[in-house]
Amino acid sequence: MRTADTEPGRVSLAAAHDAVAGRPVRAGSPGSSGLMSPVAAPRPRGELSAQARAERGTRARVARLILELGPSTASLIGGRLGLTPAAIRRHLDNLLAEGLIETRSARTYASRGRGRPARLFAITDAGRSAFEHAYDDLASSALRFLATEAGPAAVEKFARHQVSELERRYGAVLAGVAPGERVRALADALSADGYAASASAAPAPTPAPAPAPAGAAAGATAMAGEAAAALAGGEQLCQHHCPVAHVAEEFPQLCEAETEAFSRLLGRPVQRLATIAHGDGICTTHVTGHSLADRQGTSAQAGAECRGGQPC
Repeated sequence: MRTADTEPGRVSLAAAHDAVAGRPVRAGSPGSSGLMSPVAAPRPRGELSAQARAERGTRARVARLILELGPSTASLIGGRLGLTPAAIRRHLDNLLAEGLIETRSARTYASRGRGRPARLFAITDAGRSAFEHAYDDLASSALRFLATEAGPAAVEKFARHQVSELERRYGAVLAGVAPGERVRALADALSADGYAASASAAPAPTPAPAPAPAGAAAGATAMAGEAAAALAGGEQLCQHHCPVAHVAEEFPQLCEAETEAFSRLLGRPVQRLATIAHGDGICTTHVTGHSLADRQGTSAQAGAECRGGQPC
């Protein structure tokens, strides 16, 4: 049961957008001052306004954290923000009611035993738009005009031109960074530009272990398996926010140009696994591990020498 001291009332979508964006609630917005329970004693107007401002500020922090982390559980969000279970449920319920977030079921790759699957909260297009400042309609119209007048190749050229400035700035940032730290440094640079990016080790596959050769030590076999997993894992670069997601949905050349730039900046092959523009919650880029990238480079060089008639 909701009580007077825990339920501030629901806000309108316009007011919720203002709250998420950190703007003052518009005058006359329904719910802008909260709904008072009929069993609650009247409160001074100034006190109620202060409570409403605090509620809006906390709700904005909840939405921002979901945007940055991607689909997350209520316990994770509440733990990060230091909120009680009752408080985080209240804010999540309000954001759900206004369509700024949605619920999903966690994907499980192993048996969780009895009980319901984990419930995840993810940002919606409406919630994401509260953080966006790009003129999507104008940009889409301009690119459609460019494609009609000059052809698809002109759109690709424009996309590479747009990315070239970012690549120049990020290149200067990464110039003095050790190869093993470049993915994280790139994530930091992207975050500074509003992409809410993060870097982590990519999940390595766990194939069934091959039978150990006769006489092989168990420890040596385990070490070989760990090395193989590290070789295949690589790293992941995740972007939880994309200012041009709606434009890139129609013109994927923007994503392709950005992916190519990441590969040049990191000096390693990369592969896009998911994009916000295609409906995924996060733009995820897999970055090939150093050892595997070196091996691929060596194999390519050897192949070129063989084709040139030199000894292999």
